[in-house]
Amino acid sequence: MSKSARKYLIAGNWKMNLNSAEGAELAKDVVSLVGAQTDVAVCVCPTFTVLESVSKVVSGSNVQLGAQNMHFEASGAYTGEISAEMLRHLFANFVILGHSERREDFGETDAIVNKKTLAALAANLKPIVCIGETLEEREAGKVKEVIKTQLEGALVGVTAAAADALVIAYEPVWAIGTGKTATPEMAEEVHAEIRCLLAGLIGAEAAEKVRILYGGSMKPENADELLAQKNIDGGLIGGAALKASSFAALVESAQKLSK
Repeated sequence: MSKSARKYLIAGNWKMNLNSAEGAELAKDVVSLVGAQTDVAVCVCPTFTVLESVSKVVSGSNVQLGAQNMHFEASGAYTGEISAEMLRHLFANFVILGHSERREDFGETDAIVNKKTLAALAANLKPIVCIGETLEEREAGKVKEVIKTQLEGALVGVTAAAADALVIAYEPVWAIGTGKTATPEMAEEVHAEIRCLLAGLIGAEAAEKVRILYGGSMKPENADELLAQKNIDGGLIGGAALKASSFAALVESAQKLSK
């Protein structure tokens, strides 16, 4: 399967920003700029309190809704948590799991990410599973080791049948919000390694269907070069997703390459 068979995905992670009115406003702008095109899959991931207002705005457009996290249980005594079914009720299609900030700040382990991934797939949510190394790990030459451990840990029990729904986001932790970016060649090297590891886990044919996003400070200035790489199928966008114009520019970069 060629890269052209995988539809680019540009996903915006709004992190802990914007209230429901501000989120609806940003979503309106995103829909007006990129909500009619069909070449590129587009997803916005607001915080939980903003999901409902954004869901109403993106309804009927080609902008899809995603969440930033979820619990692996369907319901119960889990104060402060949100289940997959609750997200589906708001017409969410995607959910970000195992983001480096969740791992670092809230102690999420590969085993927890795995439980969430299986729960998301069971609920027909598309998990965007995040993996990536710290600066210390990169400098110690442990990139492949870290990627392998995190990917294998997150995907225990995931089969080839999930390939179309599964998204992996490679986020070099040292390049998030620091202004540092992996060169396109550095990013592609890790993305190719991830696809190779996926082939070992779910088979080569299924591995070709999985979209692998780059999540290390993609912005309009570097998007063309990053997205042109063979195994980079889109971006998990932080800062640039909070402005409709810069987010739309990333979608346009992907559109150009998907022609």
